[in-house]
Amino acid sequence: MGAFRYEAVEASGNAVTGVIEADDRKSAVRLLSTRGIFASQIEACAADAARKTESIATADVPVARRSFKFGSRIRRKEITAFTRGIAALLSSAIPIPNALDGLGEEEENPALKEMVLEIGSSVRKGIAFSSALEAHPREFSKLYVSMVRVGEEAGALPAVMNDLASLLEHDEEVRSEVFSAIAYPVFVLGFGFVTVAILLTVVLPRLFSMLQDMAKTLPLPTVILLRTSAFLHSYWYVVLLAVVALSAAIYSYSRDAKGALVIDRLKLRLPILGGVYLSSALARFSRTLGTLTRSGVSLLPALKIVENTIGNLALARFVAQVSEETRGGDSLARPLRKLGVFPKTAIQMIDVGEESGKLPEMLLKIAEIQERDTRARTKTLVSLLAPVLILIVGAVIGFIVIAILLPIFNMSRSLH
Repeated sequence: MGAFRYEAVEASGNAVTGVIEADDRKSAVRLLSTRGIFASQIEACAADAARKTESIATADVPVARRSFKFGSRIRRKEITAFTRGIAALLSSAIPIPNALDGLGEEEENPALKEMVLEIGSSVRKGIAFSSALEAHPREFSKLYVSMVRVGEEAGALPAVMNDLASLLEHDEEVRSEVFSAIAYPVFVLGFGFVTVAILLTVVLPRLFSMLQDMAKTLPLPTVILLRTSAFLHSYWYVVLLAVVALSAAIYSYSRDAKGALVIDRLKLRLPILGGVYLSSALARFSRTLGTLTRSGVSLLPALKIVENTIGNLALARFVAQVSEETRGGDSLARPLRKLGVFPKTAIQMIDVGEESGKLPEMLLKIAEIQERDTRARTKTLVSLLAPVLILIVGAVIGFIVIAILLPIFNMSRSLH
């Protein structure tokens, strides 16, 4: 039995420090929890160190539930900033309730401020930090809560929160890069769509009414454009309703388990986009699993968390299959090799990581490789997509211009 020095917070919210005897770190954290003391930091110390124990009855307090308020919105970036802030405060040995109160009071977003202060109030009443976070599933995912719980059980919450903050910041950086890459093609497509819609529904109907009076026979391109413009001008609301209905049907289908599985499979089979989706998902798999195992989560629970957070149902089924085979005593590399989804070099790195006991480090290296591959694929896709969209928009507008000018040329010839 060893001695462990701890910094913790009582159920009343008071910060305490002391020394406790236990078989290991987890046992020490569990013993403190039964006394209503929640450790923010715990480390081994000399057996003859001064000991200080507290006996406080644990209050049976229900987990707080957040009431939904219309219009309240907490952005992903704000959760990332909150995580980095709480990690910095806990690393400075500030008790969890005090850290939450400080962050809550300084927060400018009313919805986030209310949530953080509510979590701080729950922790002061004796609820574990992870359980208080679990009451807000929209803001804190299963991955987030699981890592916090592991940090509490291991007595290394500041270190785990730092890892979690780094993970969220990296995800935010990747999302920002992808958004910046696709912003220009989306702008070109949107601008072209709006331009063509205005021409067909507003400008051309008036122009063609003049042309019909001036020319007895119109060229075929002009007739096609005339009929298309007349239809959209008269039945634009039908087209709009059809687009809305189709979008709603696709959204409803994607919310269904079978529909979502079909759509996720199609994503992976797309000619160029499929490679981007797969590379991004594999990077998320490796980084999440590496971060979890490095934080002390055992492999099977970590795989279950990854299954729920990978973001693709088809790949989630592969992860579930890997988890089942690993449960039977198999290594991680062998079932991954059977699936044929991971690159061979990544499988070899995982195999080496398992043999050397450095699996988390290898998984994080694989994540870096896959993320670089995702960036390269995204840049290639954007470099191809932008010119293609410009050509399509140019072709449509060119067709409109030709259809307008042809009858004018024919009329000028007839005058000569």
